[in-house]
Amino acid sequence: MVKKQDTIYAAPLEQMVDFRFDEKVVDVFPDMIQRSVPGYATLISNIGILAAKYAVDNSHCYDLGCSLGAVTLSMRQRIKKQNCQIIAVDNSPAMIEKAHHILLADKASDIGVQLVCEDIADTLIENASVVVMNFTLQFIPLAQRQTLINQIYKGLKPGGILILSEKLAFADTNINQFHIDAHHDFKRANGYSDMEISQKRTALENVLIPESLEQHQQRLRAAGFGFTEKWYQCFNFVSMVAIK
Repeated sequence: MVKKQDTIYAAPLEQMVDFRFDEKVVDVFPDMIQRSVPGYATLISNIGILAAKYAVDNSHCYDLGCSLGAVTLSMRQRIKKQNCQIIAVDNSPAMIEKAHHILLADKASDIGVQLVCEDIADTLIENASVVVMNFTLQFIPLAQRQTLINQIYKGLKPGGILILSEKLAFADTNINQFHIDAHHDFKRANGYSDMEISQKRTALENVLIPESLEQHQQRLRAAGFGFTEKWYQCFNFVSMVAIK
């Protein structure tokens, strides 16, 4: 798949609207995510490795907020268990449609994938050995996050794993600003202009609500997870595991 360059915020916008995963974003999403999230390819690859370790025979593996299916593909190409099915969920019809074509082209595995277009709050989690939310929870309203994590915990099999990647906020103002500045420098190094960075940040302001690592860990413990650990961090982007 040829990556189209993300130029959505390259020109001044007369009216700023909240960021949406619409057709414009879907069209440039591979370029956008690679140039915006430090270490994205490393994250995706290692999520597949973690999923392969914790997947068990006759179980479901969920990719909640699957976008174009990068995590789904990584899991599909790594998992070797029998009768595993991946259930990939996203509420963007444009994402699901394009993910369908991408997955059709993948001949590396015969693991079944079910693509579902719905709000992940409505997804029934059951018989799960692996659940992944890769930069998804941050788009869920704060008041709904604990309920969603509780549902995931309930649907996981004993020994099952939740892999949760998020953009972080930090309570210490200086630390928070350090990470914001470092992330913006990363985006500049990948060709984004100051205007693009500023306009996208404004568009995301009311849509992407980051929390601290401690808040995520408290929520996971409240759901019942006995083991939680941060396994990856680059600037203000982190990935955690929680094991039932």
